[in-house]
Amino acid sequence: QVQLVESGGGMVQAGGSLTLSCECSVSTFSIWAMGWYRQAPGKEREGVALINVDDGAARYVDSMKGRFTISCDNAKNTVYLQMNSLKPEDTAVYYCAAGRGKSYFTLYTGGSDMDYWGKGTLVTVSS
Repeated sequence: QVQLVESGGGMVQAGGSLTLSCECSVSTFSIWAMGWYRQAPGKEREGVALINVDDGAARYVDSMKGRFTISCDNAKNTVYLQMNSLKPEDTAVYYCAAGRGKSYFTLYTGGSDMDYWGKGTLVTVSS
């Protein structure tokens, strides 16, 4: 069983930065893709960024491009999400997810194709 534990959430002012971490209980080399998703109050869960563990290829939802960076440290079994230029609309619970056994994972189905989930970490951006 794969366990994912997020950390790094908190409160920040608009324009600020935060880095989220997601520690995986198994070697990330046994995972095919890892991603970050978020759910704002009253809204459905949405994709933020995905990274292929084997080659480090990253994809982002258009609204996060240029502001967010996903990275993977396989030696630490940890995935990060660096978030810059944060906006109040980025306020949400951010979830880490991991997927196996598929050749492609999409950012646009709210993570329905991911297999394992963390419990989430809250990010609050004040104006």
